[in-house]
Formats: sequence, C-alpha cells, structure tokens
Amino acid sequence: MQLAAGQLQSHLKEQLAPLYLLHGDEPLLVLEAADSIRAAARARGFDEREVLVAGPGFRWEALAQAGGNLSLFGGAKLIDLRLPTGKPGREGGEALSRHAEAAAKAGGCAQGLATLITLGQADWQTKKAAWFVRLQQAGVALELNAPPLPELPNWIAARLARQMQSATAPALAFIAAQVEGNLLAAHQEIQKLGLLYAEGQLSLEQVEAAVLDVARYDMDKLRAALLAGDAARAAKLLAGLRGEDAAPPLLLWAMAQETRTLTQLRAAVDGGASFDGACAALRIFGARQAAYRGAVQRCSGAALRAALLHAARIDRMIKGLVRGDLWDEFLQLALRLALPRNARKMPG
Repeated sequence: MQLAAGQLQSHLKEQLAPLYLLHGDEPLLVLEAADSIRAAARARGFDEREVLVAGPGFRWEALAQAGGNLSLFGGAKLIDLRLPTGKPGREGGEALSRHAEAAAKAGGCAQGLATLITLGQADWQTKKAAWFVRLQQAGVALELNAPPLPELPNWIAARLARQMQSATAPALAFIAAQVEGNLLAAHQEIQKLGLLYAEGQLSLEQVEAAVLDVARYDMDKLRAALLAGDAARAAKLLAGLRGEDAAPPLLLWAMAQETRTLTQLRAAVDGGASFDGACAALRIFGARQAAYRGAVQRCSGAALRAALLHAARIDRMIKGLVRGDLWDEFLQLALRLALPRNARKMPG
C-alpha cells in the first residue's frame, strides 16, 4: 500500500503494519518518518529492535535470522533494516522478496514482528524491481521527497503550526526563499522561531530578524567544498563570506561540525568498522554518505585531531582569549580539511 507522507501519523494512530518501506530524496523526511514508526512500535510493546545495515559484505541470511530469533519471554521485535545504496543485488532482492511474503502471510503484527526498511532515493529501475514491488504490496510504502518551491511555504506553515505558530504569506515566502533546497536548514530555522517568539502569528519583520540570510547558502557550499577536497573553492567561498560579514561563530560551528563528523568516521574506520556501518551509526545516508567517503579517505586521524585543536583555537580567538588573524585561521583550517593527507585505506 502506498501512503502519502501527510497520512502517516493518522495511520500510526490506528494500526501498525507488519512492514514499512521508506524512500525518497529528502533524508530529513525519511528520518522523521522512521522515528515516528519506531515510536509507534515502542508504544505497542515492540521493546526489542534489531538494526541491520545492508552495506558491502552484508550477509542476507541475517535478515531471515532476525525474523526467526524471537524471544519466548521478551516483547515484540522491530527489524530496522537500512539499505544505504538502495541496491540489494540479486541475493538481497531474493531475501527481501521472501521477507515480504512472510510479512504478508502474517497479516499484521500478531506474530510479534514488524519490519522497517529505509533507503535513499529510488530510481525508476528500483521501483520496478520485483523485491521493491513485493515490499510495497506486503506493507506500507512512503516516498518522501522535498517539496518544490511553490509548495514550500505550505510545508513551512504546517511545521510552524506544530509549535502553535503561524506566519503571514510574505513571511512564509521569505523563509522559503532562504532555505530552498535544504529542508534541514528549514527545520532548524523553524525551531529557532519557536525559541525566539511566543505562540501566535509571526510578522515578516520578526522572521527577517531571526532567519539567517543567504550567507547560509555559502556556508553550505563551503562545507561541500571541504568534503570534496576543493581547496581553491573553499578559499574563494571564505573570501566571499568575509566580504558579507558572516558571523564568525556560525562559520566556526559549520566547519567544526564537519570536522567532528569526519573525526568520528575516521576513528570508527581505523577501529575496524566498515565505512557504511560507521555512517549508519551517525545517520549519514545517500548522497551525504558519498561526500563523506572521499573526505574520510583523504584525511588521516592525526590530521583531523589537529583540525579539532585548530577549531578550538579559533573559538578562543573569537572570544578574545587569543590574538591573531581570525580569517587567516579559518583559511588554514579549511586547508587542513580540503588538502589531501596520508590516510590508511578504509575497509568497506
């Protein structure tokens, strides 16, 4: 059964299907839908959750084993299967088809087992694959894509309503223009409006005063350049941000966040984990995972730890505790992340 994104909450209030399939081009919406399904399962007594990440080298018999290893005395179980690539291959497709048939025969969650399957954006070939069609038929499928710009104001209005706020049409259009193409940024800005202002209607003036301007786009581009190892572009974007008087604390937050994520991924890989498994633990999927892969391969653990110390120095400089050229330090930090380093080859 195909379900629209807006129907999920009402569906979960009434029932819990034996199987859910989530896919789409917007990781935020996929993550939120998955969180809602997991919460609904817990509320219905599904106290056990087994997470399976079907990355390179994944043994598909683990899926059948997860469905068969039910405790005689424990609660019900939710299998949380994640397909980062969305391409299970022949063996995986057959295993998913068998799992779908078993879920369909169960006719609900009476057997104490439910399955949540998440993947990224599914192309037309994937949607026509036998395993994909059988999963749709056996349970509930949701395609979660980012709303196009004309629909974005309504999406923002619905999010504001959750926190008992509303906004004028010009204010909604302003927010949409600032966050187009980045729903995570939209989510953060909406949350910030909830913290800054009381319940009720927000004016355009209030929104303009609170929502970050177009410099946010440049910071996103800077983060992408750092992950891509494009030092020249990173330097150019930093110069542009300086010319626009971008707030140094916000810029440091963006760069430090990427540094911390890369450090965690590199440490996990150096500790013997697969890259896909490390990404799954940090909830990094799809296109974001591909971007981080190249950066982690390029950067050694020692270089990333040095970058973290460098970020800490910049923080002290912003606070006036250390003297120096702040923007030159930002450039040096960017080069630490963007230029190639000697890193040990990653497994998986």
